[in-house]
Amino acid sequence: MMIYDKDPYLEPFQRVITARYQEIVRRKQEIAGYGQPLSGKANNHLFYGVHREKKERVFREWLPNAVSLYLIGECNGWREDPEYAFRPLGDGNWELRLPLSKAPHGMLFRWSVHWQGGGGERLPAYATRCVQDQQTKQFSAQIWDPPTPYRWKSARPPRVEHPLIYEVHIGMSSEEHGVASFSHFRQEVLPKVIDLGYNTLQIMALQEHPYYGSFGYQVSNFFALSSRFGTPEDFKRLVDEAHKAGIAVVMDVVHSHAVGNEAEGIGCLDGTDTLYFHAGDRGQHPAWGTRCFDYGKDATVHFLLSNLKFWLEEYRLDGFRFDGVTSMIYYDHGLGRSFVNYEAYFDGGQDSDALTYLALANELVHEVYPDAITIAEEVSGMPGLAAPLSEGGFGFDFRMSMGIADNWIKWIKERSDEDWRVGEIFYECVNKRVEERTISYAECHDQAMVGDQALLFRLLGKEMYTGMELDKPNLVVERGIALHKMIRLVTLAAAGDGYLTFMGNEFGHPEWIDFPRQGNDWSYQYARRQWSLADNGYLRYGRLRNFERTMIREAVSGRWLYDSVEHLWQDEERKILIFKRGRYIFAFNFNPLKSFSDFRVDAPAGKYKWVLDTDQKSYDGFDRIEAGNFYFTQFEEGRNRLSLYLPSRSAVVLKLEE
Repeated sequence: MMIYDKDPYLEPFQRVITARYQEIVRRKQEIAGYGQPLSGKANNHLFYGVHREKKERVFREWLPNAVSLYLIGECNGWREDPEYAFRPLGDGNWELRLPLSKAPHGMLFRWSVHWQGGGGERLPAYATRCVQDQQTKQFSAQIWDPPTPYRWKSARPPRVEHPLIYEVHIGMSSEEHGVASFSHFRQEVLPKVIDLGYNTLQIMALQEHPYYGSFGYQVSNFFALSSRFGTPEDFKRLVDEAHKAGIAVVMDVVHSHAVGNEAEGIGCLDGTDTLYFHAGDRGQHPAWGTRCFDYGKDATVHFLLSNLKFWLEEYRLDGFRFDGVTSMIYYDHGLGRSFVNYEAYFDGGQDSDALTYLALANELVHEVYPDAITIAEEVSGMPGLAAPLSEGGFGFDFRMSMGIADNWIKWIKERSDEDWRVGEIFYECVNKRVEERTISYAECHDQAMVGDQALLFRLLGKEMYTGMELDKPNLVVERGIALHKMIRLVTLAAAGDGYLTFMGNEFGHPEWIDFPRQGNDWSYQYARRQWSLADNGYLRYGRLRNFERTMIREAVSGRWLYDSVEHLWQDEERKILIFKRGRYIFAFNFNPLKSFSDFRVDAPAGKYKWVLDTDQKSYDGFDRIEAGNFYFTQFEEGRNRLSLYLPSRSAVVLKLEE
């Protein structure tokens, strides 16, 4: 069944959807051959870059416009030397072979490229390790071939059907002022993730990037693990430890654009700016100042597909979150565009090459590792993006439900919670395309950046600085904390198929993220996580973390996301929302003042057990409901009903026992 069979609003666009599907099939056959897997043709990284062949070190690069090419580095005093000159192989390929003794493990090097009318120093497009000189700030490639390769100890965990994602940035994961390491994260932060109960790590900024403050979104070296955080072995050890704990590791991969820097990046490698990118204005991103890939070029597609295969195989990753998909699939990058009707998805403003590439990328990832998951960060709502290729979709396993977080910000900014509409909250939390699986979140790293605010900061304002002690009653803080817990619970409980939070937000990390830059005197004050706020025992942050731990663990053990959401009751005047999911009932009272006793709601017959309550004192509530209570339905007026006590600004979760 095709996506237009499931959604009647897509029927007028059946021809376009069919044409897109046919182009994907045609392009796959063109690359792989009829009936052949894509994975057999996504091996550029095995040819280009730096490799060891018996007693030789082999260097290869594709530079069709170059007239000569030299390796310069620690081996020759950074000077061009005929002994280190590449020889052309034809079709733009260049090769250099050296004895291992002249190119040992750890050696720093760069290319010196000459073209008609110019030349310059460049880094290899397929470099797997690049390091920055702390004095000159210049990047060099580095040969990485340790004498003892890392030996994996743990198998990958089973496929994660419902990801509960803990989004992290390694560098800012320490409380110290500075850049944290893979080893620090493994030893200090991974245990916190395990304790909370999350089953998926989503790691940002893994690909090398020259500007730390870009959050890793301006990539220069697509095959290189960022050396700021440690060695490849350090990262493999982190992945191994996560797998041992049953946690999948997903990489935040950037294939939507590339850094504009020529010295570090892949632009102008051979004197042309179109090796992997579009020419002219189309090759420049108007909002980000970066280079835009030409997904219609064979060289680009092979480069990017090989990149995905490399990360899956070299680091045993469990999948990818693709960044900036909206920017990829529209000629105008989705900037200033309103997606208010279906014509916006089929009006000719879509980059068919980018859509085809994304479909091929998903096909490849699942060929290489069938249990991998792929997630699209896409805001326009492109139909079929997270539908199978066989149904006319593009093959993503999940789409980020970005609108939910945007709505929470809007509601908090524009209305007092007395004016929130519970029906609108429920609709936005459950609204998704019928063919799609989605990841919901109340806030991610975006909401914590400078220019924005994390949810608790929005709710508390300046009281964040003065009212967080447990022994200081504060109405503003008590309101904010109560809503913070309810927002997170309703977002998870009504989620489509997964849930996400950014590290530290589980306990309402204060202030915002601001990387070191000239405007803040290169300070790390806000590019870190203050775990001690939740650990010290006298601030409210620890109790918010207690709630998150219980919520996540209950969601996992109770398999909340395996069942569909069923609406039971909403009352706009009293601000009550009740829905069920499998054997669980979730009852929310958003009323700021009124509690309701003996509130009756229709429910499946049986005995219900109290399992979670946002108002518990251990979660910084008021213990207005006795923990561990049982509730029994009563048959009244021809139906089974539950009688509930619903305290103001709180929520309770019940489980049908029998």
